[in-house]
Amino acid sequence: MNNRVVLAAVAVVIAAIIGWRFNSARGGNEGNGGPLAQVTVPALAGEAKEGEALFNANCASCHGENAAGRNGAGPPFIHVIYQPGHHGDASFHLAARNGAVSHHWNFGDMPPVKSISDEEVAKIVTYVRTLQRANGID
Repeated sequence: MNNRVVLAAVAVVIAAIIGWRFNSARGGNEGNGGPLAQVTVPALAGEAKEGEALFNANCASCHGENAAGRNGAGPPFIHVIYQPGHHGDASFHLAARNGAVSHHWNFGDMPPVKSISDEEVAKIVTYVRTLQRANGID
């Protein structure tokens, strides 16, 4: 067999494997729903504790328990992409109110969360920021 044909076939297989692994690491739509990040959970109190309950009721089905993300469902907030300097608190409010166009991950667009108030989103943000600080993202 021609060496060029063999090399081309090997290159295609390698490219396919790299693409599959890259897509999986970025949260490709296939998956088992498992967490995408390891999260250290600090003791929670006050608004952060209230935010945890609101997050669990409104966000965890996609963004996972403790904001660790869910493979095949939604990205983790315990990730440098969501640090305050890149995604400020207002971005969480806007995403909840208006939805969000997929731009960092391959999960598809996020629909608006119509059933949640701005005050409740603020508590969720407090919870997420508390988790982020405990995990070195601030």
